[in-house]
Amino acid sequence: MKIYKDIITGDEMFTDTYKMKLVDEVIYEVQGKLISRNQDNIILAGANPSAEGGVEEGNDDSVETGVDIVLNHRLQESFAFGDKKSFTLHLKDYMKKVLEKLQDSAPHQVDVFKNNMNKAMKDILGRFKELQFFTGESMDVEGMVAMCEYRDINGESVPVFMFFKHGLDEEKV
Repeated sequence: MKIYKDIITGDEMFTDTYKMKLVDEVIYEVQGKLISRNQDNIILAGANPSAEGGVEEGNDDSVETGVDIVLNHRLQESFAFGDKKSFTLHLKDYMKKVLEKLQDSAPHQVDVFKNNMNKAMKDILGRFKELQFFTGESMDVEGMVAMCEYRDINGESVPVFMFFKHGLDEEKV
């Protein structure tokens, strides 16, 4: 299994256990699922727990509901970007930091990053109003800010998270 961590904060962002694809060689799109979990039990959204021997009504156990990627990796929703302009300014600063680290750690990826990032971000910024933003557990907006949008996949609304490939370290465990 691979754990993907933010290169700036060290926060764990996601693992390769989710359905994911690489877009334009710079953005990982990772599909999440809506889940509910009761202590250590995970119940997929839409499941019938009482029919499956799970939680009964009236039970006082605490239930946590949300997107699996957010819950499993302790991502924090960020409201720091009220408009496209403030997010674009943040991205410019963030991309400079990533580029500096990339020049040291993987110079062969600098051209891929420079050539493909503008196209990818132009596409994503065109959908700015549909996006939610998430930081890692440290809630440090100087690090990676993941973007999430809900997409219709096979007639179902699915949360799809977008992470910057070059802003991540892969750790094999």
